[in-house]
Formats: sequence, structure tokens, C-alpha cells
Amino acid sequence: MSTSVMDSLLPLLEGGNVQQVSRQLGIGEAQAGTAIKAAVPLLVGALQRQASSPTGLDSLAGALDRDHDGSVLDDIGGFLGGGGSAAAGAGILGHVLGARQSNVAASLGKSTGLDAGQILQLLTMLAPLVMGALGRAKRQAPSGPGELADILGGATRQVDQQAPDLMSSLGRMLDADGDGSPIDDIAGIAGSLFGGKR
Repeated sequence: MSTSVMDSLLPLLEGGNVQQVSRQLGIGEAQAGTAIKAAVPLLVGALQRQASSPTGLDSLAGALDRDHDGSVLDDIGGFLGGGGSAAAGAGILGHVLGARQSNVAASLGKSTGLDAGQILQLLTMLAPLVMGALGRAKRQAPSGPGELADILGGATRQVDQQAPDLMSSLGRMLDADGDGSPIDDIAGIAGSLFGGKR
């Protein structure tokens, strides 16, 4: 792939789409932009972890084939403004984060200044968009689940090369069995990764 999932998705989450997110969360645009830049790689990393087993990879590939063809990216503003993401996003989060949702929300909230409810709302909005970007990438190189593993691996390698602490922090957070391992620095890491662009 010449363009990674995050390289293709994050530019679409700027401008008016950041305004949509900021309005729905009741926060400023700058804070919304920072939270988006932290949340997208977090979701990609969580999906990569889910797909690290053959069963998880097959399940993710099946979900992409059934429900995520990438068309959601054609009108992100309409998607965000229409409120249609709640059920789909909640279902995705249930699969990729499971019982860790509260831990993730608390950790990411601490680093971005949002409360846990706002973080969960943000992740719910973004999860279908990340899945859409993966689905589109998979269709552009449709050679089966192995190609999906390569797509996810490329996205996480991009993060790991430019901000190596991010993926290890994500791993500690998802592996935690209680209230430990907050990723206090994830927003700063994401900001450096994406050059401070909103």
C-alpha cells in the first residue's frame, strides 16, 4: 500500500469534520483535533491486536466484507452529523476493547482533558470510520485476510517508528487488569506523530 490507513483517514478528520466532533462533544476544535489524533491510532492499534490471532483476523476480515466497504468516508460530515454511528460504533468498541472500554476511556481522557463519557462518545464516532478506512484499503488490495494483516501491520509500524511509546502504552493499557497503566502521554505522542496538524 502506498498510503497507510491513518494517512488516508486523518486528513479527512480536519476542518469542518473537526467542528462536527467538537460540537457533539461540547469542546473546542483544538481539543477535538488533539483527541482525534490520539484516538485514531489507538483504535488502529486495538484492531491490530485483535487481528493478531488467526481467529481474530478472520473475524475482522468478515466484518469488513459484510459491513464496511469504505463508503462512509465519502460523506464523513453527514455521518458525524446524522447520529447514525452510535449503534455501529458501540458494537465495534465492544469487539475490539471489550471490558477494557472504561480503562481506555479513563486513560485517554486523562491525557486529553476530556471526561470518560466524552472519550467513549468520540471512540464510538471514530470506530466506524476506522473500519471504513480498513475496508476500503482491503478492497484496493483484495487478496484475503493476509493482506489485511499487512495493512494493519503497516499502520501500526508507522506509529511505532515515529512514536514508539504509543503502541507500548496501548499494550500496557489493554493488558491491564484494573485501574493501572494510564497512558498519560498519549496525546503528546500523537501530536508529535502527526506534526501538530489539526
